Formats: sequence, C-alpha cells, structure tokens
Amino acid sequence: MLEEVERWLSTRSWSANDRPLHQILAAKQRTGQTVSVVLPALNEEATVGDIAAVIRHDLMRQVPLVDELVVVDSGSTDRTSEVAAAAGARVVHRDEILPRLPAVPGKGEVLWRSLLVTSGDIVCFVDADLRDFSSDFVSGIVGPLLTDPDVNLVKAMYDRPLAGAAGQGGRVTELMARPLLNMHWPQLAGFVQPLGGEYAARRSLLEQLPFPVGYGVELGMLVDALHLVGLDALAQVDVGVRKHRHQDGQALGRMAAAIYRTAQLRLARGHLIRPSLTQFERGADGFEPRTYSVDTEERPPMVEIAEYQARKAA
Repeated sequence: MLEEVERWLSTRSWSANDRPLHQILAAKQRTGQTVSVVLPALNEEATVGDIAAVIRHDLMRQVPLVDELVVVDSGSTDRTSEVAAAAGARVVHRDEILPRLPAVPGKGEVLWRSLLVTSGDIVCFVDADLRDFSSDFVSGIVGPLLTDPDVNLVKAMYDRPLAGAAGQGGRVTELMARPLLNMHWPQLAGFVQPLGGEYAARRSLLEQLPFPVGYGVELGMLVDALHLVGLDALAQVDVGVRKHRHQDGQALGRMAAAIYRTAQLRLARGHLIRPSLTQFERGADGFEPRTYSVDTEERPPMVEIAEYQARKAA
C-alpha cells in the first residue's frame, strides 16, 4: 500500500461514533449549511418507506439535521412512490426532471438529475433497498462534511453479509472495482466500499463531476473527485452493517461490465499500473488493510522457445 494511503487511512477513516450527534448539529448551526438526502428508487416498495420514515423521525423531527428528503422514482411499476410519500418523503419522478433531455435507464442518471430538484449544500445519497436501516448511515457520513471544511466527499463503509456469512457481500467490489482501483488509481485503494451507494458530498463538488448514467457512477465519482480535489478531501466512515437485496450473477456481470467501461474512459487521462491489491478485514480496532501482490507472470508463445522449435524440426 502507498504510504500516502496508509496516512490517509489513519486521518480520513472514522467511525460514526467519532462525531456525536450534538457535535454535528452544533457545526450545522454554526456554519449554516443545509443537508439534502436523496433516495434513488426503482421498484423498492418493500424498503423505501421504512428508510424514509427513519430519516424523517430521527433526523428531521427529533433533531434538525436533514432539511430535505427526496425520493427520485426512476420508473417504478410498483407502489414505491405511494409508500415513500406516505412515509414523509417528497417524491419526484425522474422523467419530470429536465424533460427536454430524454432520460436513460440507470442509477447514475437519477443521481445526476436529483441535483436539479434538491437545494442542500450537502447532498447525501442512500440506496432504497436497505433493510434494518439506521439513521447513522446518514449522520455518520454527513458529520465530517459539517465539521471539517477540508472534506468534500464521504463514503460509508460497512460489513456486507451474504446468505448469513459475514463479509461475503460486495462481489463486484472485490472482483472488479478493487483490482481496477489498486492497479490504476492506487491512491483510492484505502476505500473499503468504493461502490457503496451511501455517500455524501458538497454540492460544490458534485456539480463539477460528470455522472456515468449506470452502475459505474460510484467508481467514476471517486476517480473524478480524486483528480478534482485530491485524496485528503475524501473520507470514509464506518457505519456497521449493510443489509440489502442481492442481485443474481447475470446482473452482477452487467454491473461489472459497466464499471469496467467507466474505468476505461477515465484511463485515457493517464495510465497508472500498480500490481498489488489491498483488501480489508474487520479486526479488534475496526477495518484493517491487507495488501497482496497480484503481479501476473506470462510465458511467451511456445513457438518462440528454441527447444520447442528444435523438437518440431526433429
């Protein structure tokens, strides 16, 4: 791991408990910054209402941390919109935002358009398929932006259990995104959940970033933010455990392909190769990095080997 990343892990990786809610609220009042929470949703009637209700109860009614809660429906055919509205969220339909530009399918499209229907100085994105949702997901990642003016973007990090096994979720992260980042953008190797859908950023940064319309949006945003504001302006916060709906292998394949294409487009800016991979395991003191070499040795075509040429000649 790069020394710069080791230093970053010690100075820009926190726990949600590091900033008590009263400290975050005091900073919000002192700075006058406003906070918008956006839930991109497509057929999430089973979960979107619970998430919206928790945010509204914990962070709008009990304490005034969130100023605006918006669900952007990207074409649901179920009761996502009705459930979200009943839970207290403002629901906006994707196609109603910037109607002169026809919408295309994809999560990134929804996030991009959400900037047009929100007003917060800080925008917090939360996936709408989370189960057992805790408001720490919002306060944890918004906290550093309110208390530290040098921080521009904060990603949530967490365990992702799969079929009851701890740490087995995030298959596209481990098989596609983490190798890409380690090899081409090694400064970003310290992010535990680079593809996680829970992150918050200053509007002043988001409005300067291109948004891949599909699944590549999270990787693209990290890479572009690194180039625009530098590693020290990025951070991550441990919020515990993330439970959500898992996709099948074919869907994961499409996700991986979109992420790879997003990386390809950005590699045109410069080519960085680092043949090692940093992964994370939770230890007694939180997430601990483990770095492995992934350098791949290749043999030349056998026809180039003298002994083989001699054997064929014989």
